Amino acid sequence: MPDSNYLPISDYGCIGDCRTIALISKSGSMDFLCYPEFDSPSIFAKVLDHKKGGFFDIKVRLDHPDVHQFYVQDTAILMTRYSHQEATVECIDFMPIPQNEMQHAYSSIIRIVKCVRGSVEVDMNCVPKPDYSRSKVQFKSTENKAIQFPIPGQDITLSLQSTHSLHLETDLVTSNIHLEEKETAVFILHPTKNEETIENLPEYAKDELLRTKQYWKQWIANSKYSGSWTSYVNRSAITLKLLTSRTHGSPIAAATFSLPETIGGRKNWDYRFTWIRDAAFTMYAFIRMGFIKESAQFMKWIWEQLGERIDSEVDLQIMYTYNCSDSLKEEELDHWEGYQKSSPVRIGNAATDQLQLDIYGELMDTIYLFDKYGEPIHYNFWVKVIKLISYVCENWNKEDHGIWEVREYKEHFLYSRIMCWVAVDRGIRLAEKRSFSYDFEKWREVRKAIHDDIYYQFWNEDMQSFVQYKGANSLDSSVLIMPLVKFISPYDPRWKATLMAVEKHMMTDVLAYRNTKREPFDMQNPEEGTFLICAFWYVECLCRGGRQEEAAIHFEKLLQYSNHLHLFAEEVAIDGTQLGNFPQAFTHLGLISAAFALSGDKHSIPEYLEEDSENPFQI
Repeated sequence: MPDSNYLPISDYGCIGDCRTIALISKSGSMDFLCYPEFDSPSIFAKVLDHKKGGFFDIKVRLDHPDVHQFYVQDTAILMTRYSHQEATVECIDFMPIPQNEMQHAYSSIIRIVKCVRGSVEVDMNCVPKPDYSRSKVQFKSTENKAIQFPIPGQDITLSLQSTHSLHLETDLVTSNIHLEEKETAVFILHPTKNEETIENLPEYAKDELLRTKQYWKQWIANSKYSGSWTSYVNRSAITLKLLTSRTHGSPIAAATFSLPETIGGRKNWDYRFTWIRDAAFTMYAFIRMGFIKESAQFMKWIWEQLGERIDSEVDLQIMYTYNCSDSLKEEELDHWEGYQKSSPVRIGNAATDQLQLDIYGELMDTIYLFDKYGEPIHYNFWVKVIKLISYVCENWNKEDHGIWEVREYKEHFLYSRIMCWVAVDRGIRLAEKRSFSYDFEKWREVRKAIHDDIYYQFWNEDMQSFVQYKGANSLDSSVLIMPLVKFISPYDPRWKATLMAVEKHMMTDVLAYRNTKREPFDMQNPEEGTFLICAFWYVECLCRGGRQEEAAIHFEKLLQYSNHLHLFAEEVAIDGTQLGNFPQAFTHLGLISAAFALSGDKHSIPEYLEEDSENPFQI
């Protein structure tokens, strides 16, 4: 039975400012916030331990109100409405975006409570638990009636201000207020120096709300998508933007850490880092939607942060911190019980030391597309690309840990081999498009060798499908990438047979399991939920194979597994329960790609993009 102390993951919405993200439940509790950065220690983490994690709660005293939570259209401003016979109350939550996206201003949180009708009592409780609850909070009251506390290990002090009286207790701040019709309460948590405070909180909050609303509407207005699922595509794009550092251009894989893939299980990982794979796919989604500036900033990050590490002897890590400066050392937080007692709770990620050869293909595909639809890459960048391709040419036939980061063993995984082919293929295409010099004979010879190895050595005649790894008798849904990267025709007999095998053995209705087991997969006793990006890849495969109407129906069904805000986690159980870290970039970028495939070529990558004088890709 689910632990009633924890809300379903799907009950949360997120707000952010492209530097950090907070999760807020439909009940008005901010149950997750790392500060000041995505991967900083948490201040609030009730979602991972309901007793010790900390929270920032605004509770409206109405007996079983009707609650509706939604985003102000095409923004990251979250609104929660409580309707009751006695009163109607609105809560607005958001993080202002700095006027200059490149400035390093620390994040602020603004929470506005308005009594629309009637009168109501409202309780505010702020219970910060800094440094993953490992440090005791040190409160200080100021002469201006603000309450401040420092962030351990950071030269930052946070100040909580309100239009109403705040009361300091041992380890929390409270406020009990009465609102009459049309009255408003404002709570602002913001960084401060000395005892500086914000004057005229209502006016400040109003101005920041308007400016934040304008920012998001202006940003999404640049989208090139105009198909039938605009609300879902726009929400996914905004979510990807929230997950992307505004100062570095590097996207993280998910907002959270250690939310379980299986309730009560041990697969609880930290996803607050920049995976090369996930980042490259995110940039592909941005390019398709016309957000070239974001892609350009990521290319600059690749150049500046990784360029000096790429040589003929050193391969890429599979992930980095968003700014490439901190350790990803994996630790277990033994003092937390975990979401619904799913332990251990982990921070950091030891998978960074794994060999995953597929990352070269995803990265090269994005570089190729950026050169084609964004800014032509410079020759000194191409010199680094040559070293990447050279590494692939020398190492493509190695065993690795694969896309799903299997920790127990290595294999010759099909997905990794396909992406090695993509890396060399896109390198050849880019070189010939730009007339760059490259090892003509070697690269073409390797591309053919990889292709033939996949086509003949990964085919299982008895199963009539391509298999998870060389010599396997098991399937893996990552095989769905084959026609999407143009490795194989969607009408090739071997591919059509493989798709039938996936449908029979890996899918339940429109949901797709991934299989990282050595033995054949048992769908009757799955050890984890279905993996959502694979389900969206399946929709694309149907489109490529001319099954457009069927694909559209599958897509519509998949969308119903989102939460009330069109947000997705990493996985979903058969009963619709969202599992894993949340919100998950992989799922949202898969949705965007499938939506473009369904909408046809007329909504594909724009043929012409105006030059952007502010393009940050300057090498």
